[in-house]
Amino acid sequence: MGTLDGKVAIVSGSGRGIGREIALKLASEGAAVVVNDLDPEPAEQTATDIKAAGGNAVVCAGSVTEEGFAERFVATAVDSFGGLDVIVNNAGYTWDSVIQKMTDEQWDTILDVNLKAPFRILRAAQPFIKANPSEYHRKVVNISSTSGFYGAAGQSNYGAAKAGVIGLTRTLAKEWGRYKVNVNAVAFGFILTRMTEVTAADNATLEIDGREIRVGMNPDRAAMASKIIPFGRAGTPKEAAGAVYLLCTPEADYINSQCIVVDAGRV
Repeated sequence: MGTLDGKVAIVSGSGRGIGREIALKLASEGAAVVVNDLDPEPAEQTATDIKAAGGNAVVCAGSVTEEGFAERFVATAVDSFGGLDVIVNNAGYTWDSVIQKMTDEQWDTILDVNLKAPFRILRAAQPFIKANPSEYHRKVVNISSTSGFYGAAGQSNYGAAKAGVIGLTRTLAKEWGRYKVNVNAVAFGFILTRMTEVTAADNATLEIDGREIRVGMNPDRAAMASKIIPFGRAGTPKEAAGAVYLLCTPEADYINSQCIVVDAGRV
């Protein structure tokens, strides 16, 4: 018996990294999961791995910023599994620059994917949640960042978006309490993903949604960051997923409107 048996979860950006580990963890505890990624292949792989382990999953590929995606994402859960109990807004990425060099496109793109997309998904979910009262607590976990909690040089767009996620979380916690929905957030610190992979290359990039986005962390900077983490290392995606899972459990039924910082005590 898993702690999430019979529950239905949607996890955006769950083809890779932290999102993948969240989907795998929720599925391992009994939840049926709708897996999403910008690219179909990693989403399909995550779904395949969930099924191979005895779980249940379907794929809803596509960009969370597309018009109509939020409604399609929610409908996939309802049509495939008959319900919606857990929403994890995880999809997002960074596009860094100091403010005097940041373009309107950089600002708008990062606000759209990290803040507007979660807003749209939650808005799309509200009619189903209202029309289908639950005897147990449903869960929403929005992914924020220590950049939104404390700020980070070169990330005015990302920091603003992730701070906005906290505001969205706390507001919706008050609106949706009457529906027995817990709305919380986690703010991740230095977690090892493809966006933060340590590399000596100064021009490492990834193509994300048709854009070449600079990624990676200089080894010296990574070493310096690790020194101020009490555990002396960055976190893993699996460890990050554990924090999200905790907020999805019945044991978290009276935790609401919180943002848990997951950085091993770095700040």
